[in-house]
Amino acid sequence: MSVNKVILLGNVGKDPDMRYPQPGQTIASFPLATTERAYTSSNGTQVAERTEWHNIVLWGRNAEIAERYIKKGMLLYIEGKLRTRAWEDRNQIKRYVTEVYADVVEMLSRAGGAGQQP
Repeated sequence: MSVNKVILLGNVGKDPDMRYPQPGQTIASFPLATTERAYTSSNGTQVAERTEWHNIVLWGRNAEIAERYIKKGMLLYIEGKLRTRAWEDRNQIKRYVTEVYADVVEMLSRAGGAGQQP
């Protein structure tokens, strides 16, 4: 048995990019930032804030909703699974990208609103 599940709570980095590969098929993609707060450990070592960027992909109805409502800066809750794609660029160099294919998307703030993590 295996599990491929991702749960993220973060801020949208830019408005979704929309694609329509076939009639009736909608795909939305956008970056999502998650940030670990800075802290000082018990021995006095300071650990800086760290931001990770995640590539989010939405399909079908979720993509249509994203097109209408998701905007840069919004705070989102995402559940999904990891997928890695490979391709060759113009120079025949193999490239990889890891994406989160989202199944559940919940908007926790309004567009342009205070999208800070709790």
